[in-house]
Amino acid sequence: MKFRCCYIICLIIGVNILNDISAQGFSRFNNLQSGGGFGSSGGSGTRKDSLQKRDRFADSITIYFKYFDSTRNRSIDSSINDFNTKFPMPYTYHHLGNFGTAAQSMIFNPLMKAGFDAGFHQFDVYKYTLENTKFYQTTRPYTELSYLLGSKSEQLISIQHTQNRKSNFNFGIEYRFSNSPGMLRNQNASHNNFRFTAHYQSNNRRYELFLVMLSNKAASSENGGLIDKNKIDSLALNDPFELETRMGRAGATTRNPFNTNVNTGNIYKENVFLYKHHYDFGQKDSIVTDSSVIKLFYPRFRLEHTLNITNQQFNFYDINVDSVKYQTYFNYTVNNKLGLNFKDQWSNIQNEFSLITFPEKNNQSQFFKASIAMQHLRGIFDTITSASYYNVFSSAEYRNRTRNQVWDIEATGKLYINGLNAGDYSAYASLRRKLGNKIGYLNIGFQNVNRSPSFLLNPLNSFPVSNRSSFNKENIIRLFSEYENPKQHFKLTGEYFAVNNYMYFDSFFTARQEATLFNLLHLTAEKKIKLSKHWNWYAEIHLQQTTGNPPINLPFIFTRNRIAFEGNFYTNLFLSTGLEVKYNSAYAADNYSPILGQYFYQKNTIIANRPEINAFLHFRIKSFKGFVRVENLQSFTSSNGTFGFTQRNLMANDYTNSGLWTRLGIWWNFVN
Repeated sequence: MKFRCCYIICLIIGVNILNDISAQGFSRFNNLQSGGGFGSSGGSGTRKDSLQKRDRFADSITIYFKYFDSTRNRSIDSSINDFNTKFPMPYTYHHLGNFGTAAQSMIFNPLMKAGFDAGFHQFDVYKYTLENTKFYQTTRPYTELSYLLGSKSEQLISIQHTQNRKSNFNFGIEYRFSNSPGMLRNQNASHNNFRFTAHYQSNNRRYELFLVMLSNKAASSENGGLIDKNKIDSLALNDPFELETRMGRAGATTRNPFNTNVNTGNIYKENVFLYKHHYDFGQKDSIVTDSSVIKLFYPRFRLEHTLNITNQQFNFYDINVDSVKYQTYFNYTVNNKLGLNFKDQWSNIQNEFSLITFPEKNNQSQFFKASIAMQHLRGIFDTITSASYYNVFSSAEYRNRTRNQVWDIEATGKLYINGLNAGDYSAYASLRRKLGNKIGYLNIGFQNVNRSPSFLLNPLNSFPVSNRSSFNKENIIRLFSEYENPKQHFKLTGEYFAVNNYMYFDSFFTARQEATLFNLLHLTAEKKIKLSKHWNWYAEIHLQQTTGNPPINLPFIFTRNRIAFEGNFYTNLFLSTGLEVKYNSAYAADNYSPILGQYFYQKNTIIANRPEINAFLHFRIKSFKGFVRVENLQSFTSSNGTFGFTQRNLMANDYTNSGLWTRLGIWWNFVN
């Protein structure tokens, strides 16, 4: 990891130096061509055209990006009031006590993806994915460096660089490393993420390709929670590291900020290679000006091919097995005294061929797409047993974002025709309408997914799942609507779910299926309230309610409120400082199975935490951003004249959050 990080930093610095040298050379070359010479003062005796002297490297940068599989241009977010736009984990998620451990959403967020699924998702929020991949277009090389340092030697390093070598070729490199030793024994977690992107379009604009190579590695130690969480309030040294945990031997773990080894826990790896290219047939055109002719090309029909190769590895092992603890706390009998090792590996090769038509030549955001795909899957279980599968599926898509941006329509559908996941399907439709500059936007939509159970529940899987049986396909219907008024800084959204054959776990190793149909309603309201010239209140509230008695536990109320003093001071200083308060109503939060990596349903322990209170100071000076945060202020307590931050919230049964936590972060943008 250290070699890779240093190599990437040196590569980016070298590229930036070469660009600086080439920029200086180009500037001097232009100066010589204009007759000024290296030392010319540009006197009045020599007439010069100002356009000839212009140095294009001195012009301001123009940069925008598109998300993978999107046609909408977006600009870089320069805001500073919300720390979670820079932090990998969304504010609606919680972890097991420190960043990098298994994360779960407090908002109902089922997997709505048809087809093959390995079944491991507790580290998804920390990953680079195809969906969050950005393809940039920029007139100048652009680099972003960030570093965050937290309590207990928590650190997050991120490097991003993108540039256009030519107007029709762009590449980008991203790397992110996080490491958090944690406050408890055997709780260290580290993540490595790498992504390379390239985008090329031929000079005649007929051929275009997109390339993505990404790699994710999650290494998270598992301690199974505290044996007695009540002892955390009576620590002799006020150090939770002295408490005994349910997994991991006491003498086998140390708190080391440079330790990324896992003796008891999960290591997941993923590598993705995607090559998407197409050739267009269409109409040529040109614009004639006084000095030049600009050639244009309008695609009307497109042939597209996408190759996706994905390799995944999921591994849990414990080389410090304590068979008594496993039997006592997890009701699991360990037969191998040398340790536990469960391992699944998957290779996935997918070829997709598509035909695309564009009804209007001047609107590339309106198209119809029809596709057919072949997927080959090969799994290796415990390095001994292997199996091969295939899937054949077809899909169709229609999008239309009108040129006046009043209507935005999207409709997609996918059906698995044959193979392992035959009968799976997904359908999605949304309609967005601009109601007016003062009124805002209205968006309504529908989504339906019929999916096979994850392969984790298949008898071939090497992980110790009980109650493996012939489960039915899970079916979820989602209706949603959203009203947004940017001028009034207001957003109201609603989601209605109808769930049938819901898959879940109800113990450390037991899978279940809820055959009874149940419903869930989720409402969200967001509003920025201006209290005074510089004081703003950002209010967000979520309400969730189920019908019947489904095997789902969610807080009825979840809210985040930020009161901030904000403004632009001293020309270049942008400031946002204040308090952030998060609160959720009491509920029976899910427990966690460390071996399977699954949060599971329980109803015996009700968790009622104090509201989470964080103080923050965020600022931006030109391209430099700084974040100073003091979190978990609610942990303050006093007893017998002794003060401290020892009242820790519970994240799950037997898992506690940290006490007072500080974070210092910088984000620095460079334009070369």
